[in-house]
Amino acid sequence: MLPNAITAAALCSGLTGIRFAVEGQWSFAILAVILAGVLDGLDGRIARLLNAQSRFGAELDSLADSLSFGMAPALILYMWSLQELDRFGWFAALAFAICCALRLARFNAQIDVDEQPHKSAGFLTGVPAPVGAGLAFAPFYIWQETGIELFRDPVILSIWISLMAVLLISNMATLSWAAIRPRRGIRLWLIAFMTLAFAALLLEPWWSLTAISAGYLALMPYALIKYGRIKRRRAAERAMMRGGEGVSQTDA
Repeated sequence: MLPNAITAAALCSGLTGIRFAVEGQWSFAILAVILAGVLDGLDGRIARLLNAQSRFGAELDSLADSLSFGMAPALILYMWSLQELDRFGWFAALAFAICCALRLARFNAQIDVDEQPHKSAGFLTGVPAPVGAGLAFAPFYIWQETGIELFRDPVILSIWISLMAVLLISNMATLSWAAIRPRRGIRLWLIAFMTLAFAALLLEPWWSLTAISAGYLALMPYALIKYGRIKRRRAAERAMMRGGEGVSQTDA
């Protein structure tokens, strides 16, 4: 019950963001979607802690993610800027919402698949839906702080969210925070850093979100390089195993 209740709360938060957007309260609209992302990060962990995972919960989570991180951001950004482009702005919003739904459908289809190279190596396939929504809002973060209308330009925003849509359904390896296991020697430093980051979010939320978005994008090449190393190491290990089997058969 508890994990599913949190998932439902995340869904309510994401949909409430649309209501704030209709009323022109852009900051509240986007913060509501970000709150949905926080709740989405909690429900799965609580389900694992309580050993309360279920197929129903997984389906509910994907449905909530599609609405909160696909449909809601698309509508919010359309009302904020993209509607000035009329049809092309709407196509960009549709592309983001559809790609988010496709990503979640792919995730559900692979739940029971044993062979998942990215997952077995501690990576995700493509950008997660909550992260994609957060990245799609990046121009708003900067616009909110600087007031520079360039970041609200519908053409630039259309290109930006189209790129985020591509990242959602891409096959590239991305970092999985759940797989990160910091060494004991840096855990206190990490706790201190997280505390300061939380304080920064309270004091300067938009600049902090901008920094988080930039940091995530900067880490994407690192994830590709790291996964490439793991992939090459695995290929070498398989080649050695096949070579060993060949030698054994020859000896026999």
